[in-house]
Amino acid sequence: MSDEKLLTLSSSPHIRDGSSVTSVMHTVVLALSPGAATGVYLFGLPALATIILAIASSVALEAWMQWVMGRKITIFDGSAILTGLLLAMNLPSSSPWWITVTGSAVAIIVGKHLYGGLGQNIFNPALVARVFLLISWPVQMTSFPAPSALLAKGVDAVSTATPLTNIKMELMSHKANIDITQLPQPSTFDLLLGVHGGSLGEVPIMALLIGGFYLLYKRIITWHIPISFIGAALAFSAIMWFVDPAKYANPVFHIMTGGLVLGAFFMATDYVTSPVTNKGMLIFGAGCGFLTIVIRLFGGYPEGVSFAILLMNLATPLIDKLVTPSRFGEAKANG
Repeated sequence: MSDEKLLTLSSSPHIRDGSSVTSVMHTVVLALSPGAATGVYLFGLPALATIILAIASSVALEAWMQWVMGRKITIFDGSAILTGLLLAMNLPSSSPWWITVTGSAVAIIVGKHLYGGLGQNIFNPALVARVFLLISWPVQMTSFPAPSALLAKGVDAVSTATPLTNIKMELMSHKANIDITQLPQPSTFDLLLGVHGGSLGEVPIMALLIGGFYLLYKRIITWHIPISFIGAALAFSAIMWFVDPAKYANPVFHIMTGGLVLGAFFMATDYVTSPVTNKGMLIFGAGCGFLTIVIRLFGGYPEGVSFAILLMNLATPLIDKLVTPSRFGEAKANG
């Protein structure tokens, strides 16, 4: 009997790769680091202060909420650090300290722990905070300093609008006679390098792509959501561009501006708030991309990534229900 192999009965998953919540969170933080570092280089010490404050306040509030609710304090698992970093990437680098701390409180308390804590939230906590701040304090959330090198003089003195905001403002002020191709806009190369205004997560596109591909390489995420997100946004914006290129920006512009790359690789791919099947992920990502362009082109906000992901987070249970395969051996009801 001692040489016989025994069968162990257990619930799924039956195949484990040795990864943990802590290792996954720290890997995502590492992948976000190039984007955060680029933001600090472009916007200087205010950007660094925003990142540090967002992470520190998120970790402190995480510990406080776990203590209040009588749970084990697990601030070293990396989830609060990641939430704080993602929040900072969604803020202007010159955000007042109280905006950053309020955002951390909304993300940790409302977006996470009121739903039961890690693994129970139905919305991405950082996006809940961003949308709350954008609706509550639109002036502070849309005041962006012009990019400048680290420690350069005047980094806080010059403000600029994002490329998406420039187009939206022109379209709203000249609804009939407007040709956006005549408006001054950054080149594709400048968009890649981040030489334009925006939040910390809108600017360093090249660095974010490097981090996103690193997550794919480490198999922390799969290609389904990022590719379907970007592909749907590319396809729908291309259709509208072909219809009227004087009114609608070209698809490459839409991909390279705003928070689309950050959202596609780092926020829509959140394990808890996205579907569990490959087919569901494709539907989810395509919905995010389509809604992003719809909001940008026809909504009141120049950017639509945050709203699109939150709406699709809400649809995740339905997507899972519709595409989850039946269990092996399950008998279908007659009729």
